[in-house]
Amino acid sequence: MFAVDHVLVSDDLLDAPFACNLAACHGGCCVQGEAGAPLVESELAGLEAVVPTVEHLLTPEARHAIATRGPWEKSKWGSLNTTCVEGGPCVFVTYEGPVAKCAIERAFRTGKTDVHKPQSCHLYPVRVEQYDEMEVLNYEKIPLCSGGVTHGKRLSIQLADFLEEPLTRRYGAGWYARFKEAVDVRRRDFGIDVHPN
Repeated sequence: MFAVDHVLVSDDLLDAPFACNLAACHGGCCVQGEAGAPLVESELAGLEAVVPTVEHLLTPEARHAIATRGPWEKSKWGSLNTTCVEGGPCVFVTYEGPVAKCAIERAFRTGKTDVHKPQSCHLYPVRVEQYDEMEVLNYEKIPLCSGGVTHGKRLSIQLADFLEEPLTRRYGAGWYARFKEAVDVRRRDFGIDVHPN
């Protein structure tokens, strides 16, 4: 691992071709899992505020779940998460054909709201864990995202570059610039050439 300010970064990000490929995974990260998207407390009010803007995009089951349990909840492990339809997808899932997408992100990208999708979704497949005063960024490698790895190889895109927008959103442009410098130094130290001529 290497440090960029108060953030520890897994070496798994040094050579990690990746670019989301929804045609391959059908947005499975919005549907699968034991709980909804991890949240930080500062995101809760935004989720509550955005419901009237996006509810017409949601399934009847999702609207019912929000009406009875709210758009977020505490998991059995004590973490804050988006609410899920019983045994199924996040309540903010909307479908375009077979592909699950985020209704909040759709509204944000079309200028209907200034609320962004949760940071944990934006950063995926990188997960943020808190250890005392340090945050740790880990690359969560799962079979569901194998199409993203293949797509990244095909396009010559590394995860560190693919996540520029969400990493800048979380830590700022200055941090991201320092992160990129640290990644390049670390790659040289390990003899990793991810952009061969």
